[in-house]
Amino acid sequence: MSGLRKFVDKIKPTFEKGGKLGFLHSTFDAFETFLFVPNTVTRKGAHVRDCVDLKRVMIMVVIALVPAMLFGIWNTGYQHSQAFGLDWGFWQIIGHGLIKVLPLYIVSYLVGLGIEFISAQIKGHEVNEGYLVSGMLIPLIVPVDVPLWMLAIAVAFAVIIGKEVFGGTGMNIWNPALLTRAFLFFSYPSKMSGDAVWVSGLGEKGAQVVDGYTGATPLSAGNLEGISKLGDGSGYSVCDMIIGTIPGSVGETSVIAILLGAALLIWTGVASWKIMVSSVIGGLAIGYLGQAAGATDLPGYYQLIMGGFLFGTVFMATDPVTSAQTEKGKWIYGFLVGALAVTVRLWNPGYPEGMMLAILLMNTFAPLIDHYVIEASIKRRNKKVKTA
Repeated sequence: MSGLRKFVDKIKPTFEKGGKLGFLHSTFDAFETFLFVPNTVTRKGAHVRDCVDLKRVMIMVVIALVPAMLFGIWNTGYQHSQAFGLDWGFWQIIGHGLIKVLPLYIVSYLVGLGIEFISAQIKGHEVNEGYLVSGMLIPLIVPVDVPLWMLAIAVAFAVIIGKEVFGGTGMNIWNPALLTRAFLFFSYPSKMSGDAVWVSGLGEKGAQVVDGYTGATPLSAGNLEGISKLGDGSGYSVCDMIIGTIPGSVGETSVIAILLGAALLIWTGVASWKIMVSSVIGGLAIGYLGQAAGATDLPGYYQLIMGGFLFGTVFMATDPVTSAQTEKGKWIYGFLVGALAVTVRLWNPGYPEGMMLAILLMNTFAPLIDHYVIEASIKRRNKKVKTA
């Protein structure tokens, strides 16, 4: 690393303002601060002195997403081999998964970071770090066979309209990754719904799949046919859903992989455990209420392990920019995310997955929640002052 540090220091004057490549200062600064902790120090005033800057926080989220990404790569190949009756070994499964998932990451980062770098150059500002996480999230929440040109358009929309127009990282109202998925869902619904989109190659014309294989996710199968479809030998067991050997978006299928990421985020303090816990409580409450009301015969805990509920709860509802900031607000925000997600699932037959809409809606209302929590706190304090 010392050799790399010397090389960076040697070429740095070229990219400083006034240097030959000074117009690329923002781009150079982005790469330098990604590789090394900034060597700037505070000169006056009170500041938190810590090496953990925004890039390091973002990197922790990226690391937490690695288990879901790795399992998603394997499961992509596994689902393809199951659908077409192929007797593939481990490395063949991994190879197919990489061929399908890697292009999603390439498009996500090329388009997203490209827009971030161009925006920074135009404004003369530092490159925002937030897309490090968004670029990692986006390929994990889309179907593996989504056309790459569609993904590129959706990423561009999310970064430009959902982020840059608000001022960049830290100023956006909605989660950029979820905006990407929402854009795809409403603009190209045939590529984001149905049974054929979740398994690579299943939607191709003339595809010869194994008899009886549909590619339906547990969420769609459970909503249509109830627990009988999930419980028998032809369906998906609770064990299958916990391990993740089921069709679905690339990163959302494995409960184990998601919980590993959640443990890291909670241990490092990067994500709020209050939002995670309250979201689970909200989902369970409406899930069991729906079962009691006859809306479904699935027990409430099924709602947690089907679809993108846990993935959204752990990695997107906890986004520190778009979620509630007050401590009480986090409990309210998380509960409403979980409750709304399951409500949409149970009482909107045209849309079996409700997590995306629930998080985006609560992103919108998060500032309002914080406002009323703060107002209530001020009123309580004023009452105490008057009584004293």
